[in-house]
Amino acid sequence: MSELIFKLPDLGEGTVESEIGEWFIKVGDLVEEETVIGTMMTDKAAIELSSPVTGTVIKLAGEPGDIVAVGAALVVFETDSDTAIAVVEEKVEAAAVDTAPRKVPAPAVPTAETNDNHGRVMASPALRRRAKEAGIDLGGIPGTGPGGRIQRQDFDNYLKSHATGMPVAYPATPSTAVKEIKVIGLRRIIAERMARSKQEIPHFAYVEEIDITELEALRKYLNNNNSNPAERLTLLPFLALALIRALKEFPQCNSTYDKDRNVLLQHEAVHLGVATQTPDGLKVPVVKHAEMKDINGLAAEIRRLTEAARDNSATKSDLTGGTITITSLGKLGGIASTPVINLPEVGIIGVNRAVERPMVFKGQIAVRLMMNLSSSFDHRFVDGYDAAAMIQRIKEMLEHPATIFLP
Repeated sequence: MSELIFKLPDLGEGTVESEIGEWFIKVGDLVEEETVIGTMMTDKAAIELSSPVTGTVIKLAGEPGDIVAVGAALVVFETDSDTAIAVVEEKVEAAAVDTAPRKVPAPAVPTAETNDNHGRVMASPALRRRAKEAGIDLGGIPGTGPGGRIQRQDFDNYLKSHATGMPVAYPATPSTAVKEIKVIGLRRIIAERMARSKQEIPHFAYVEEIDITELEALRKYLNNNNSNPAERLTLLPFLALALIRALKEFPQCNSTYDKDRNVLLQHEAVHLGVATQTPDGLKVPVVKHAEMKDINGLAAEIRRLTEAARDNSATKSDLTGGTITITSLGKLGGIASTPVINLPEVGIIGVNRAVERPMVFKGQIAVRLMMNLSSSFDHRFVDGYDAAAMIQRIKEMLEHPATIFLP
Protein backbone atom coordinates (compact mmCIF):
# COMPACT_ATOMS: atom_id res chain seq x y z
CA MET A 1 0.00 0.00 0.00
CA SER A 2 1.21 3.52 -0.71
CA GLU A 3 -0.06 7.08 -0.53
CA LEU A 4 -0.32 9.19 -3.66
CA ILE A 5 -0.66 12.97 -3.62
CA PHE A 6 -2.62 14.30 -6.59
CA LYS A 7 -1.54 17.91 -7.09
CA LEU A 8 -3.62 20.56 -8.84
CA PRO A 9 -2.32 20.68 -12.44
CA ASP A 10 -1.89 23.79 -14.57
CA LEU A 11 -5.38 24.60 -15.90
CA GLY A 12 -4.07 26.86 -18.64
CA GLU A 13 -4.37 30.58 -19.48
CA GLY A 14 -1.78 31.55 -16.87
CA THR A 15 -3.86 30.26 -13.94
CA VAL A 16 -1.80 30.18 -10.71
CA GLU A 17 -4.63 29.16 -8.39
CA SER A 18 -8.18 27.87 -8.65
CA GLU A 19 -11.29 27.62 -6.51
CA ILE A 20 -12.81 24.28 -5.52
CA GLY A 21 -16.22 24.22 -7.20
CA GLU A 22 -17.71 20.89 -6.12
CA TRP A 23 -16.50 17.51 -4.89
CA PHE A 24 -18.02 14.32 -6.33
CA ILE A 25 -16.07 12.22 -3.82
CA LYS A 26 -15.54 12.11 -0.06
CA VAL A 27 -12.95 10.70 2.32
CA GLY A 28 -13.24 6.90 2.42
CA ASP A 29 -14.56 6.52 -1.16
CA LEU A 30 -12.95 3.93 -3.41
CA VAL A 31 -12.42 5.74 -6.72
CA GLU A 32 -11.68 4.13 -10.06
CA GLU A 33 -9.07 5.58 -12.42
CA GLU A 34 -10.50 8.26 -14.78
CA THR A 35 -13.54 8.85 -12.51
CA VAL A 36 -14.49 12.53 -12.36
CA ILE A 37 -13.70 13.58 -8.79
CA GLY A 38 -14.79 17.24 -8.81
CA THR A 39 -14.67 20.62 -10.51
CA MET A 40 -12.28 23.53 -10.16
CA MET A 41 -13.48 27.06 -10.97
CA THR A 42 -11.49 29.49 -13.09
CA ASP A 43 -12.66 33.00 -13.94
CA LYS A 44 -14.51 31.74 -17.01
CA ALA A 45 -15.46 28.09 -16.57
CA ALA A 46 -15.85 25.05 -14.35
CA ILE A 47 -13.23 22.41 -15.19
CA GLU A 48 -13.67 18.72 -14.39
CA LEU A 49 -10.73 16.78 -12.93
CA SER A 50 -10.46 13.00 -13.12
CA SER A 51 -8.73 10.61 -10.77
CA PRO A 52 -5.32 9.58 -12.15
CA VAL A 53 -5.35 6.25 -10.28
CA THR A 54 -7.59 3.70 -8.63
CA GLY A 55 -7.50 4.15 -4.88
CA THR A 56 -9.19 5.18 -1.65
CA VAL A 57 -9.60 8.86 -0.83
CA ILE A 58 -7.90 9.62 2.50
CA LYS A 59 -7.69 13.43 2.35
CA LEU A 60 -9.20 16.36 0.41
CA ALA A 61 -7.57 19.78 0.11
CA GLY A 62 -10.60 21.70 1.35
CA GLU A 63 -14.26 22.50 0.85
CA PRO A 64 -16.05 24.14 -2.09
CA GLY A 65 -15.03 27.79 -2.17
CA ASP A 66 -11.49 27.20 -0.89
CA ILE A 67 -8.60 28.38 -3.08
CA VAL A 68 -5.86 25.90 -4.09
CA ALA A 69 -2.58 26.91 -5.75
CA VAL A 70 -1.36 25.13 -8.87
CA GLY A 71 1.04 22.40 -7.75
CA ALA A 72 -0.46 22.14 -4.25
CA ALA A 73 -1.95 18.90 -2.91
CA LEU A 74 -5.55 18.46 -4.02
CA VAL A 75 -6.41 14.85 -3.13
CA VAL A 76 -4.46 12.16 -1.27
CA PHE A 77 -5.17 8.56 -2.37
CA GLU A 78 -4.18 5.24 -0.81
CA THR A 79 -3.32 2.83 -3.59
CA ASP A 80 -2.33 -0.81 -3.88
CA SER A 81 0.52 -0.20 -6.31
CA ASP A 82 3.95 1.20 -5.44
CA THR A 83 4.32 2.29 -9.06
CA ALA A 84 1.24 4.48 -8.99
CA ILE A 85 3.23 7.62 -8.19
CA ALA A 86 5.23 7.37 -11.37
CA VAL A 87 2.07 6.73 -13.36
CA VAL A 88 0.22 9.71 -11.94
CA GLU A 89 3.16 12.07 -12.44
CA GLU A 90 3.25 11.15 -16.11
CA LYS A 91 -0.51 11.70 -16.42
CA VAL A 92 -0.52 15.04 -14.62
CA GLU A 93 2.39 16.29 -16.74
CA ALA A 94 0.62 15.16 -19.91
CA ALA A 95 -2.62 16.80 -18.84
CA ALA A 96 -0.84 20.08 -18.20
CA VAL A 97 0.97 20.07 -21.54
CA ASP A 98 -1.14 18.15 -24.05
CA THR A 99 -4.82 18.60 -23.12
CA ALA A 100 -7.08 21.60 -22.76
CA PRO A 101 -9.47 21.94 -19.82
CA ARG A 102 -13.00 20.77 -20.57
CA LYS A 103 -15.74 23.27 -19.77
CA VAL A 104 -18.83 21.95 -18.04
CA PRO A 105 -22.06 23.63 -16.98
CA ALA A 106 -21.94 25.39 -13.65
CA PRO A 107 -23.95 23.75 -10.85
CA ALA A 108 -27.06 25.90 -11.17
CA VAL A 109 -27.67 25.34 -14.89
CA PRO A 110 -31.10 23.76 -15.39
CA THR A 111 -31.49 20.43 -17.14
CA ALA A 112 -33.85 19.70 -19.97
CA GLU A 113 -36.10 17.69 -17.67
CA THR A 114 -39.24 19.12 -16.16
CA ASN A 115 -40.66 18.84 -12.68
CA ASP A 116 -44.23 18.40 -11.50
CA ASN A 117 -44.81 22.16 -11.77
CA HIS A 118 -43.79 22.11 -15.44
CA GLY A 119 -40.70 24.21 -14.65
CA ARG A 120 -37.11 23.40 -15.56
CA VAL A 121 -35.26 21.13 -13.15
CA MET A 122 -32.31 22.70 -11.31
CA ALA A 123 -29.63 20.20 -10.34
CA SER A 124 -25.84 20.03 -10.12
CA PRO A 125 -23.75 18.06 -12.65
CA ALA A 126 -22.99 15.49 -9.94
CA LEU A 127 -26.67 14.79 -9.29
CA ARG A 128 -27.46 14.66 -12.98
CA ARG A 129 -24.66 12.12 -13.39
CA ARG A 130 -25.90 10.01 -10.45
CA ALA A 131 -29.45 10.14 -11.76
CA LYS A 132 -28.35 9.05 -15.23
CA GLU A 133 -26.34 6.14 -13.82
CA ALA A 134 -29.32 5.07 -11.68
CA GLY A 135 -31.82 5.50 -14.54
CA ILE A 136 -33.86 8.03 -12.52
CA ASP A 137 -35.81 10.94 -14.03
CA LEU A 138 -34.98 14.06 -12.00
CA GLY A 139 -38.31 15.54 -13.07
CA GLY A 140 -40.05 13.35 -10.49
CA ILE A 141 -37.99 14.57 -7.50
CA PRO A 142 -39.27 17.61 -5.55
CA GLY A 143 -36.46 20.10 -4.98
CA THR A 144 -36.20 21.97 -1.67
CA GLY A 145 -33.38 24.31 -2.69
CA PRO A 146 -33.67 27.90 -3.95
CA GLY A 147 -35.98 28.11 -6.96
CA GLY A 148 -36.87 24.40 -6.56
CA ARG A 149 -33.30 23.22 -7.09
CA ILE A 150 -32.77 19.54 -6.26
CA GLN A 151 -30.31 19.19 -3.40
CA ARG A 152 -28.15 16.14 -2.68
CA GLN A 153 -30.37 15.33 0.33
CA ASP A 154 -33.47 15.46 -1.90
CA PHE A 155 -31.93 12.88 -4.21
CA ASP A 156 -30.81 10.63 -1.33
CA ASN A 157 -34.30 10.83 0.22
CA TYR A 158 -35.84 9.86 -3.11
CA LEU A 159 -33.51 6.86 -3.43
CA LYS A 160 -34.39 5.76 0.11
CA SER A 161 -38.10 6.17 -0.58
CA HIS A 162 -37.79 4.27 -3.86
CA ALA A 163 -35.96 1.40 -2.15
CA THR A 164 -38.23 1.11 0.92
CA GLY A 165 -41.55 2.13 -0.61
CA MET A 166 -42.01 4.69 2.18
CA PRO A 167 -43.00 8.24 1.18
CA VAL A 168 -40.58 11.07 1.84
CA ALA A 169 -41.79 13.37 4.60
CA TYR A 170 -41.49 17.07 3.79
CA PRO A 171 -42.06 19.77 6.41
CA ALA A 172 -45.69 20.95 6.49
CA THR A 173 -44.98 24.03 8.57
CA PRO A 174 -42.76 27.02 7.78
CA SER A 175 -39.13 26.34 8.57
CA THR A 176 -37.05 28.61 10.78
CA ALA A 177 -33.79 27.07 9.60
CA VAL A 178 -31.07 29.33 8.21
CA LYS A 179 -28.97 27.91 5.42
CA GLU A 180 -25.39 29.07 4.96
CA ILE A 181 -24.45 29.42 1.28
CA LYS A 182 -20.81 29.95 0.40
CA VAL A 183 -20.22 32.71 -2.11
CA ILE A 184 -18.14 30.79 -4.62
CA GLY A 185 -17.58 30.44 -8.35
CA LEU A 186 -19.13 32.97 -10.70
CA ARG A 187 -21.15 34.56 -7.89
CA ARG A 188 -17.91 35.31 -6.00
CA ILE A 189 -16.35 36.83 -9.13
CA ILE A 190 -19.44 38.98 -9.72
CA ALA A 191 -19.40 40.16 -6.10
CA GLU A 192 -15.72 41.09 -6.25
CA ARG A 193 -16.09 42.96 -9.55
CA MET A 194 -19.17 44.88 -8.37
CA ALA A 195 -17.41 45.87 -5.15
CA ARG A 196 -14.30 47.00 -7.06
CA SER A 197 -16.40 49.01 -9.51
CA LYS A 198 -18.25 50.92 -6.77
CA GLN A 199 -15.10 51.41 -4.67
CA GLU A 200 -12.85 52.59 -7.49
CA ILE A 201 -15.23 54.46 -9.82
CA PRO A 202 -17.08 57.67 -8.89
CA HIS A 203 -20.35 56.88 -10.68
CA PHE A 204 -22.30 59.69 -12.33
CA ALA A 205 -25.91 58.62 -13.01
CA TYR A 206 -28.20 60.17 -15.61
CA VAL A 207 -31.80 59.16 -16.48
CA GLU A 208 -33.71 60.36 -19.56
CA GLU A 209 -37.31 59.73 -20.65
CA ILE A 210 -37.79 58.70 -24.29
CA ASP A 211 -40.92 58.47 -26.45
CA ILE A 212 -40.43 55.24 -28.42
CA THR A 213 -43.89 55.12 -30.03
CA GLU A 214 -42.51 55.57 -33.55
CA LEU A 215 -39.61 53.22 -32.89
CA GLU A 216 -41.98 50.49 -31.73
CA ALA A 217 -44.13 51.01 -34.85
CA LEU A 218 -41.03 50.60 -37.03
CA ARG A 219 -39.93 47.51 -35.12
CA LYS A 220 -43.34 45.86 -35.56
CA TYR A 221 -43.40 46.75 -39.25
CA LEU A 222 -39.99 45.17 -39.84
CA ASN A 223 -40.97 42.06 -37.88
CA ASN A 224 -44.23 41.67 -39.83
CA ASN A 225 -42.10 41.35 -42.96
CA ASN A 226 -39.85 38.72 -41.37
CA SER A 227 -41.09 35.16 -41.83
CA ASN A 228 -38.63 33.71 -39.28
CA PRO A 229 -39.84 34.26 -35.69
CA ALA A 230 -36.34 33.51 -34.34
CA GLU A 231 -34.95 36.50 -36.22
CA ARG A 232 -37.48 39.07 -35.05
CA LEU A 233 -36.04 42.32 -33.78
CA THR A 234 -36.19 43.51 -30.18
CA LEU A 235 -35.57 47.09 -29.10
CA LEU A 236 -31.99 46.27 -28.12
CA PRO A 237 -30.34 46.34 -31.58
CA PHE A 238 -32.01 49.71 -32.34
CA LEU A 239 -30.58 51.13 -29.11
CA ALA A 240 -27.20 49.58 -29.92
CA LEU A 241 -27.18 51.18 -33.37
CA ALA A 242 -28.12 54.59 -31.92
CA LEU A 243 -25.41 54.26 -29.24
CA ILE A 244 -22.77 53.36 -31.84
CA ARG A 245 -23.64 56.46 -33.88
CA ALA A 246 -23.65 58.68 -30.77
CA LEU A 247 -20.20 57.43 -29.75
CA LYS A 248 -18.73 58.93 -32.93
CA GLU A 249 -19.66 62.34 -31.49
CA PHE A 250 -18.69 61.45 -27.91
CA PRO A 251 -15.63 59.16 -28.26
CA GLN A 252 -14.57 59.75 -24.65
CA CYS A 253 -17.47 57.50 -23.61
CA ASN A 254 -16.04 54.60 -25.63
CA SER A 255 -12.97 54.18 -23.44
CA THR A 256 -11.36 51.82 -20.98
CA TYR A 257 -9.08 52.78 -18.09
CA ASP A 258 -5.77 50.98 -17.56
CA LYS A 259 -5.33 51.50 -13.81
CA ASP A 260 -1.84 49.97 -13.67
CA ARG A 261 -0.46 52.42 -16.24
CA ASN A 262 -2.86 55.26 -15.39
CA VAL A 263 -3.80 55.52 -19.07
CA LEU A 264 -7.21 56.11 -20.64
CA LEU A 265 -7.60 54.08 -23.84
CA GLN A 266 -10.03 55.71 -26.27
CA HIS A 267 -11.23 53.13 -28.80
CA GLU A 268 -12.28 53.68 -32.40
CA ALA A 269 -13.89 50.25 -32.55
CA VAL A 270 -17.05 49.66 -30.53
CA HIS A 271 -16.91 46.34 -28.69
CA LEU A 272 -20.40 46.31 -27.22
CA GLY A 273 -21.02 44.40 -24.00
CA VAL A 274 -24.54 43.05 -23.52
CA ALA A 275 -25.26 42.28 -19.84
CA THR A 276 -27.07 38.93 -19.75
CA GLN A 277 -28.80 37.23 -16.83
CA THR A 278 -28.00 33.50 -16.76
CA PRO A 279 -28.76 30.68 -14.31
CA ASP A 280 -25.20 31.16 -12.97
CA GLY A 281 -25.42 34.94 -12.56
CA LEU A 282 -24.74 38.02 -14.65
CA LYS A 283 -22.42 37.61 -17.66
CA VAL A 284 -21.41 40.24 -20.24
CA PRO A 285 -20.76 38.75 -23.69
CA VAL A 286 -19.23 41.23 -26.15
CA VAL A 287 -20.27 42.04 -29.73
CA LYS A 288 -16.88 42.68 -31.34
CA HIS A 289 -16.70 45.52 -33.90
CA ALA A 290 -20.35 46.37 -33.46
CA GLU A 291 -19.75 49.51 -35.56
CA MET A 292 -19.31 47.29 -38.62
CA LYS A 293 -22.75 45.65 -38.37
CA ASP A 294 -26.20 46.65 -39.61
CA ILE A 295 -29.40 46.23 -37.60
CA ASN A 296 -29.86 42.57 -38.58
CA GLY A 297 -26.20 41.76 -37.99
CA LEU A 298 -26.33 43.31 -34.52
CA ALA A 299 -29.54 41.44 -33.66
CA ALA A 300 -28.11 38.11 -34.83
CA GLU A 301 -24.84 38.53 -32.91
CA ILE A 302 -26.64 39.62 -29.73
CA ARG A 303 -28.85 36.52 -29.97
CA ARG A 304 -25.86 34.23 -30.53
CA LEU A 305 -23.83 35.63 -27.67
CA THR A 306 -26.63 35.78 -25.09
CA GLU A 307 -27.61 32.18 -25.86
CA ALA A 308 -23.96 31.10 -25.55
CA ALA A 309 -23.67 32.89 -22.19
CA ARG A 310 -26.76 31.11 -20.88
CA ASP A 311 -25.76 27.61 -22.01
CA ASN A 312 -22.09 28.05 -20.97
CA SER A 313 -20.74 27.65 -24.51
CA ALA A 314 -19.37 31.22 -24.61
CA THR A 315 -15.59 31.39 -25.04
CA LYS A 316 -13.21 33.61 -23.10
CA SER A 317 -13.01 35.87 -26.16
CA ASP A 318 -16.81 36.17 -26.16
CA LEU A 319 -16.77 37.42 -22.56
CA THR A 320 -13.89 39.90 -22.63
CA GLY A 321 -12.74 43.04 -24.41
CA GLY A 322 -15.80 45.30 -24.08
CA THR A 323 -15.52 49.08 -24.44
CA ILE A 324 -19.08 50.03 -23.34
CA THR A 325 -22.05 48.00 -22.09
CA ILE A 326 -25.82 47.92 -22.51
CA THR A 327 -27.88 46.29 -19.76
CA SER A 328 -31.59 45.53 -19.69
CA LEU A 329 -33.96 43.83 -17.26
CA GLY A 330 -36.65 43.52 -19.94
CA LYS A 331 -40.15 43.49 -18.48
CA LEU A 332 -38.64 43.82 -14.99
CA GLY A 333 -36.84 47.02 -15.98
CA GLY A 334 -38.73 49.28 -13.59
CA ILE A 335 -38.93 53.06 -13.87
CA ALA A 336 -35.24 53.83 -13.37
CA SER A 337 -32.05 52.08 -12.28
CA THR A 338 -28.44 52.87 -11.45
CA PRO A 339 -26.38 50.35 -13.45
CA VAL A 340 -22.89 49.54 -12.18
CA ILE A 341 -20.07 50.20 -14.66
CA ASN A 342 -18.34 47.09 -16.01
CA LEU A 343 -14.62 47.52 -15.24
CA PRO A 344 -12.46 48.73 -16.98
CA GLU A 345 -15.08 50.54 -19.09
CA VAL A 346 -16.22 54.10 -18.30
CA GLY A 347 -19.89 53.94 -19.28
CA ILE A 348 -23.00 51.73 -19.20
CA ILE A 349 -26.51 52.27 -20.60
CA GLY A 350 -29.49 50.69 -18.83
CA VAL A 351 -32.84 50.01 -20.52
CA ASN A 352 -35.97 50.32 -18.38
CA ARG A 353 -39.48 49.03 -18.98
CA ALA A 354 -41.57 50.59 -21.77
CA VAL A 355 -45.11 51.61 -20.69
CA GLU A 356 -47.99 53.46 -22.33
CA ARG A 357 -48.79 56.77 -20.64
CA PRO A 358 -50.89 59.84 -21.44
CA MET A 359 -48.56 62.57 -22.72
CA VAL A 360 -48.85 66.00 -24.30
CA PHE A 361 -48.02 65.35 -27.97
CA LYS A 362 -48.27 68.16 -30.55
CA GLY A 363 -50.49 70.14 -28.20
CA GLN A 364 -52.90 67.27 -27.54
CA ILE A 365 -53.21 64.59 -24.87
CA ALA A 366 -52.25 61.27 -26.47
CA VAL A 367 -51.25 57.80 -25.33
CA ARG A 368 -47.54 57.34 -26.05
CA LEU A 369 -45.13 54.47 -25.39
CA MET A 370 -42.53 55.83 -22.98
CA MET A 371 -39.25 54.32 -21.78
CA ASN A 372 -36.41 55.55 -19.57
CA LEU A 373 -32.73 55.13 -20.26
CA SER A 374 -30.68 54.94 -17.07
CA SER A 375 -26.96 55.48 -17.55
CA SER A 376 -23.84 55.57 -15.40
CA PHE A 377 -20.47 57.08 -16.30
CA ASP A 378 -17.04 57.25 -14.70
CA HIS A 379 -16.97 60.89 -13.55
CA ARG A 380 -13.17 60.91 -13.56
CA PHE A 381 -13.11 60.74 -17.35
CA VAL A 382 -16.61 61.64 -18.58
CA ASP A 383 -17.99 65.07 -17.61
CA GLY A 384 -21.65 65.28 -16.66
CA TYR A 385 -22.39 67.61 -19.56
CA ASP A 386 -20.92 65.19 -22.11
CA ALA A 387 -22.75 62.22 -20.60
CA ALA A 388 -26.08 64.05 -20.69
CA ALA A 389 -25.44 65.31 -24.23
CA MET A 390 -24.72 61.79 -25.48
CA ILE A 391 -27.91 60.39 -23.95
CA GLN A 392 -29.84 63.31 -25.47
CA ARG A 393 -28.36 62.41 -28.87
CA ILE A 394 -29.51 58.79 -28.42
CA LYS A 395 -32.96 60.07 -27.39
CA GLU A 396 -33.20 62.17 -30.54
CA MET A 397 -32.40 59.21 -32.78
CA LEU A 398 -34.75 56.78 -30.99
CA GLU A 399 -37.63 59.28 -31.13
CA HIS A 400 -36.99 59.80 -34.88
CA PRO A 401 -35.85 56.26 -35.77
CA ALA A 402 -35.29 56.97 -39.48
CA THR A 403 -32.26 59.05 -38.46
CA ILE A 404 -30.58 55.94 -37.05
CA PHE A 405 -30.18 54.63 -40.59
CA LEU A 406 -29.11 57.84 -42.34
CA PRO A 407 -25.49 57.94 -43.56
